[in-house]
Amino acid sequence: MTKKTRLLLKAAGCAGALLLALGVAAPAPARAEVRIDITKGVVEPLPIAITSFAGAGGREAQVGADISKVVAADLERSGLFRPLDPKGFLQTPDQLRSGEPRYQDWRAVGAQALVAGNTTAMGDGRMKVDFRLWDVAAGQYMQGLSYTATTDSWRRIAHIVADAIYKRLTGEEGYFDTRIVYVAESGPANARKKQLAIMDQDGENHQFLTDGKNLVLTPRFSPATQEITYMSYFNKKPRVYLFNIDSGRQEVLGDFVGMTFAPRFSPDGNKVIMSMAQNGNTDIYALDLRTRRQTQLTDSPGIDTGPSYSPDGQRIVFESDRGGSQQLYIMGADGSGAKRLTFGEGRYGTPVWSPRGDLIAFTRQRGSNFALGVIRPDGTGERILTESFHVEGPTWAPNGRVLSFFRDVPSGDGRGRSAKLYTIDVTGANERRVITPLDGSDPAWSPLIP
Repeated sequence: MTKKTRLLLKAAGCAGALLLALGVAAPAPARAEVRIDITKGVVEPLPIAITSFAGAGGREAQVGADISKVVAADLERSGLFRPLDPKGFLQTPDQLRSGEPRYQDWRAVGAQALVAGNTTAMGDGRMKVDFRLWDVAAGQYMQGLSYTATTDSWRRIAHIVADAIYKRLTGEEGYFDTRIVYVAESGPANARKKQLAIMDQDGENHQFLTDGKNLVLTPRFSPATQEITYMSYFNKKPRVYLFNIDSGRQEVLGDFVGMTFAPRFSPDGNKVIMSMAQNGNTDIYALDLRTRRQTQLTDSPGIDTGPSYSPDGQRIVFESDRGGSQQLYIMGADGSGAKRLTFGEGRYGTPVWSPRGDLIAFTRQRGSNFALGVIRPDGTGERILTESFHVEGPTWAPNGRVLSFFRDVPSGDGRGRSAKLYTIDVTGANERRVITPLDGSDPAWSPLIP
C-alpha cells in the first residue's frame, strides 16, 4: 500500500468523525447499550448481523460484499462475536441505506447488534465506504464512520471498519489493521530454508521479504514504526539488520564481535536491545539507532538473553540462568536492580511484555513438555494458556488481548514435525491456526498500520 493511500485513509477517518457527530445531533435514548465485558474469563460471543455493504451494482456491489465478509471474519476470529447467517435476514442491504432499521426484524433473527454499509465509486479511482452500527437490543444508533481510499485498498478498509466496531462494543482498541512478520520454513529438517515473510493478521496479502539464501532468525516489529529488526547469517557470521517495510530499505546495524541473539526494539523505536556473547559470557546490550552507541546492561556469570522492554521503557524483562536454572528476571532500563520474577519448576524463557503493561508472556519447558503462559510484572497470577510438545515465540497483538506463537505439529508425511502459527486469547480461549503457504515460526505482530 502506498503512502498516499495511507494518508487518504487517515484523512477519511477524520471526516468520518465529523459525519458521526452530525448523525447524532439528536440525543439517543437513555438505555443500556449492548457491550461485551471482556474482563470475564469466558465470554459468550455476541450475535451480530453484518449485511453486505450496498453498492450501485457491478464493481461497487462486489466490493461491498467482500468488505462485509472480511469484517465478519475479523470479528468472528476474535472469539467475541458470532456473525449471523445473512440468509436469515429479513431486511435487504438496500433497505438499510437510509433511515432506521426495523429492529423487530433483527431481534427476530437473534441479533443484538447490526452493521450495514454503503460503497460508492467517486469517479477518480477512489471509493467511499460508509458503515453504521446499531444496538438492536436497545433499539438505538451507536456509530457511523466514512472512509475514502483507492478501490484496491478495500481489504484494509474492512479491517479498519472491524477495528471500529470492536472498539465500540468492547471498549478496547482493535487489532485487525495489523500485519505479522515471521520466518517461513521449507525443505528437509537437516537443511531448512528460512526466509522472512509478512502478511495481514488474517493471513492475506502474503509476501516474502528475503530470498532464503541466508538463514534468518527472530524478526521483531518496532512498536512505533513499520520497521523490523532480525538476525541473519552472512558468510557464516551473525548480523543484525533493520528493515523498513514500507520502503523496502534494509541496513546492517552492525557486525558484532560475538554471537548476537534476539534483537528487540525499545517502545519509542530508537533503540534495539539484544544479548551478545563475548569472552565466553552472554550479557544484554542496548544499541542506540541514532548514534550506534552500545551500552552494556548486565554483567553476570550466567547467560542473560531474551530481553523485552516494558511499554513505558522503564524496565526490562529477560531470561537468565544466573540463579542456577533458567528463570525470568526484571531490571531497570539502565540495568540496575535486577530481581527474579519466576520461581516455578522448569525452564522459563522468551519473555515478552504486553503493550498494556499488565502481563508478561513466556514459554516454560518441563522435560519434553512446553507451555505458553502469562504472569504479572510483580510475579503473581502466573497462568498457562496452552501446552504442547513444543510451543515457542509468543508475540502480542497491539491491544494486548491476543497472542500469536508457533507450535510443532505432526507433518502428515510421517517424517516428523513441522512448525505452524497460531493465535490465542489472553484468557487461554479461542486458539486458532493461522494458515501460511509454508511452515512458519517466530511470529512478530506489528502495531496498528498508520
